[in-house]
Amino acid sequence: MAAGVRRVLWPLTVPAWVLAADQASKAWLVASLPYGGERNVWPGFFNLVHTRNRGVAFGFFSDAGPWSQRVLLGLVVLLVAFVAWQLALQRARPWPALGLGLILGGALGNLADRLVRGEVVDFLDVYVVLSGKAYHWPAFNLADASITLGAVVLLGWELLPHGGKGSDASGSR
Repeated sequence: MAAGVRRVLWPLTVPAWVLAADQASKAWLVASLPYGGERNVWPGFFNLVHTRNRGVAFGFFSDAGPWSQRVLLGLVVLLVAFVAWQLALQRARPWPALGLGLILGGALGNLADRLVRGEVVDFLDVYVVLSGKAYHWPAFNLADASITLGAVVLLGWELLPHGGKGSDASGSR
């Protein structure tokens, strides 16, 4: 493959892998665990659950009507377009490109769910048991984890020194 083509396509590999892993994991979950089902994986820490989310982070706006759901879908499409544009601008900078690629892949994974199912499949249930009571983080999926990891990568890039006054190897920020 020509160097120019590689330079253009490499940033798309991260979102493509995230999208593929997210959709494959959701397909496996839907096929192997009935809706509302739960499977204990690591007692006192981690379960697989089959739940759905019509809203955004932590279920916000999940009870909104059909009109609100269409507006939410439109906003997600705009966000995906914006992150893809930022990724194109940052493709020569590995860390920002990685962070944006993780965010884009996760956003595409959840967008695919919204377009196909009208809701997002969530299945990772992390919790801790203290004094006999379980405290659960809201269920999430690989797309959500990828978005979070991408945000951490971008935040780390911005906060950590890297090459004199925050510039990267190319001398730009």
